[in-house]
Amino acid sequence: MSHWKPSISLAGFARFEDLALLFCRLGTGVFLVHGVLDNIVDVRRMREFTDFVEVAGIAPANFWAPFSVYTQFLAGILAILGLWTRWAGAIIAITFVVALGFVHWNQSLREWWPALSLTLIGLIFLTHGAGKISLDRALQRRQVHLDNL
Repeated sequence: MSHWKPSISLAGFARFEDLALLFCRLGTGVFLVHGVLDNIVDVRRMREFTDFVEVAGIAPANFWAPFSVYTQFLAGILAILGLWTRWAGAIIAITFVVALGFVHWNQSLREWWPALSLTLIGLIFLTHGAGKISLDRALQRRQVHLDNL
């Protein structure tokens, strides 16, 4: 049985895997930090978000709204740095699964897409880690070096 193979292989792009992970981390991290920074620096914006969370039915909103904001901020910073990236991925995935369930459930796929995409990106970070261009890798190399002393 012959197997069809395309005449042009894209396998060579695999060498850019770590660069792609870096750009994905940077883009996602900047997006998350940008998305919540106004809530951190402006009490009125945090109040608006708290009201939104309350209307969504997530109680107690006075706890969960700031918790969501600060965990997204933390996950964004960790993603940018490539530090504890698997944990950042878990935080991102969980946060946006909750958003899908409480905020986007009755919306169209187009309205689901940002939260769904962030959930999937979080799962990629959780399962793949940060890649070679990261503080995670630098710390791992340092630990291996210390273990060999």
